[in-house]
Amino acid sequence: MNKINNLEYSSERQSYRKVAIAACFGTFLEWYDFLTFATLAVVFGPLFFPSSDPNTGLLASLATFGVGMVVRPVGSALFGSMGDRIGRKPVFMITIALMGIATVSVGFLPTYAQIGIWAPILLVALRLLQGLSAGGEIGGSAVYLTEHAGKKDRGFKTSFLQLMGPLGILFSTLQIALLRHYLSPEEFQSWGWRVPFWISLLLLMIGFAIRRSLEETPIFLELTKQNPKAESQLLNNFKSAEIRKRMFLLFFCVSSSGAILFFCVQVYTAIFLKTSVKLPPEIVDQLSIYSTITLLPLTVFAGWLSDRVGRKPVVISGLILGALLMHGAFTQLQILGSAYLENNSLTTLFIIGTILMGLSLILALVVGPQTALLAELFPARNRSSAATLPHNLAAGWIGGLLPLIVTWLNQQLGNSLAGLWYPVIFLSIAAILAILLLPETVHQNLNE
Repeated sequence: MNKINNLEYSSERQSYRKVAIAACFGTFLEWYDFLTFATLAVVFGPLFFPSSDPNTGLLASLATFGVGMVVRPVGSALFGSMGDRIGRKPVFMITIALMGIATVSVGFLPTYAQIGIWAPILLVALRLLQGLSAGGEIGGSAVYLTEHAGKKDRGFKTSFLQLMGPLGILFSTLQIALLRHYLSPEEFQSWGWRVPFWISLLLLMIGFAIRRSLEETPIFLELTKQNPKAESQLLNNFKSAEIRKRMFLLFFCVSSSGAILFFCVQVYTAIFLKTSVKLPPEIVDQLSIYSTITLLPLTVFAGWLSDRVGRKPVVISGLILGALLMHGAFTQLQILGSAYLENNSLTTLFIIGTILMGLSLILALVVGPQTALLAELFPARNRSSAATLPHNLAAGWIGGLLPLIVTWLNQQLGNSLAGLWYPVIFLSIAAILAILLLPETVHQNLNE
């Protein structure tokens, strides 16, 4: 009997591992495609938005990045509703194809010097397609993976999905660092920046092939047996007071805060160090790689910890630390960066790297339990649409616009640190709301 049980357990583990690899690789591709644009925001300014004022070009480039994030909720409403109606798997096939095609096309876009105003118009159009795709993928993949994870160690098992964003940035940053190393600045500005977008074509083919082997989640299959004519639950979500409340808490306390921390730590720090502190781009890319590598095990640890002590205390600890330390951390980065430009001290660089690693820990505490929490907050029949809409609304409107808002506030107030009070205030409010209202979901039955 024990032998049979062991065989069944081994089979379940292999099945889940296959599902996890397929789901995670697709999400990695989505993040790689989506965030390569953010990594190259400084490069896109003069290529697609030429201006005598470099700040204007940077703002236009960041605004274009933000456009892709703004339409994410539209994609989540569309694809999340489809996920409740036709299943989780078909939606994944559509979103990965849409993202891949849009991203490859960016790599072939003519610049402003070649076709004038049509260059930024086409760039914005492709960003809109990327945003629609990401809206269906990011959030929906969390539901898909969590419904396959079973009851035990859900936080640990699903935390690996949260590594895909950092890995997407890591892979993109490594490529760009290598291209900058082997190409002259003129060559990189001329054609080298296109290479990461071309590579996404190969990743798209691999991801599409892997996803074809995915199976529908057992929870959705059970729902279709009970109700063969599955309906969209998007409007029904707003009719239930409890679901509305949980959607708001997910939006404000978990997804928005996680997005703010993600874009502060993984995206804005690089922009800040390159543009405000004016550290050499090669050094900033190396620092970003080290901090991202640190983030990976910390995220898994946070997911594991949430299985032991609960999702709520882990998330709240990250919110509080972020509110208390974020502004001070960037202040120190500015001081130390200026010191490094004067003395070229490796010790100074080490301290900067340590601060970035500390910020990675704060981010990990919020996003590590996030995948499981996203699905656990909602009943099975509403889960896809109820989870993906607030999650993408938060990531798109709060997180995705953060680099633009912070940079704009800095320029308006004439202080490169003034805009960082925006994420600090947001995280402070989120921490208070989470302490008072966020439910504990670690023992939630996902079949209900």
